[in-house]
Amino acid sequence: MPALPALLPEVWLHWDPKTVRERGAAALLGHRMDFLLLLPHGQRIVLEVDGAHHYASPDGTRPDPSRYAALARADRELKLAGYEVFRFGAAELKDLRSARYLLQEFFTDLFRRFSVTP
Repeated sequence: MPALPALLPEVWLHWDPKTVRERGAAALLGHRMDFLLLLPHGQRIVLEVDGAHHYASPDGTRPDPSRYAALARADRELKLAGYEVFRFGAAELKDLRSARYLLQEFFTDLFRRFSVTP
């Protein structure tokens, strides 16, 4: 039976057994991922869908450089911990037809890059 990927929604990073084993139970307690994709050979992929709350003020009316800086810092920490991070803008996924095409193309390319075959 081939090794297939597993896609887990809404994962707190400290629940990933690999992170706990390598960095301890308190590893990256503040990180929540929209999706964690577990690939064969121990590869970890973080998929994020970013709406305005990732880069705008709480009321959504203006850019918030502090929020963006926190997002950039979190990405760096994830990457240094061995995760690949891929972000999608929420606007890219609003239209069902174009979102389906975009995601099919993305996963095809991702699986090719990481040598994942069914």
